[in-house]
Amino acid sequence: MSEVPAGFDPAAGRSARRGLWGAAAPLAALILAAAWAAPAGAAPACLALAIFAVVVAVARGGLDGFHPPDRFGAANAVTLARAGGAALIAAAGIAGAAPAGAAAWGVALASAALLALDGIDGWLARRAGLASPFGARFDMEVDALTGLALALLVWQMGKAGPWVLGLGLMRYAFLGLGRLRPAFAAPLPPSRRRKAVCVVQLAALTLLVAPPVVPPLSQAIAAGALALLGWSFARDLLWLARR
Repeated sequence: MSEVPAGFDPAAGRSARRGLWGAAAPLAALILAAAWAAPAGAAPACLALAIFAVVVAVARGGLDGFHPPDRFGAANAVTLARAGGAALIAAAGIAGAAPAGAAAWGVALASAALLALDGIDGWLARRAGLASPFGARFDMEVDALTGLALALLVWQMGKAGPWVLGLGLMRYAFLGLGRLRPAFAAPLPPSRRRKAVCVVQLAALTLLVAPPVVPPLSQAIAAGALALLGWSFARDLLWLARR
């Protein structure tokens, strides 16, 4: 989001930015408390807070010109809460604090809750008349962050090899290709197939975190999800290449 669309009023984002800070502050406190209470201690807490701070900073930049309403909105607040949950999961994976037993069940349930919330934010935005390019992109990028965080944790838990990170990195590889070849950065048309594959990807990763799912079953599930995601991205790349 580097170019502000025509017709957008930059001044309209002032109240929205205040809403962002108002939603981010209590979430940051909850993230810090939840991570600090974990057995791994201070390292995951600091990592989670740093990841969340980056998300908030990026969101702050995206509001200008891409979110015309003068409110941040409940939908974006839900998406921000999902980003907070993803930050906690990512921090555990980066710190090598792979959960086990009850803690693993807790992560699986939290991931399932994040997946359920993913279906709520868009509905809230449409219901309140606050749908915007910012909200759509924010939702997409939080999905990508959640996928990467879960893939990292699945690897740390020994459920699959490092190749499972492809489930989280494929989106960023696609964006990187768009930077190198502008033709692949063109907007894609709306696609139910793309949305369905994203849900399957996150659902598979949530299932993989659950303690009963172990190799070779976990490897088969991860491989199937990776193949499906690769097929979806390949279709988008082919569509862009033909145009």
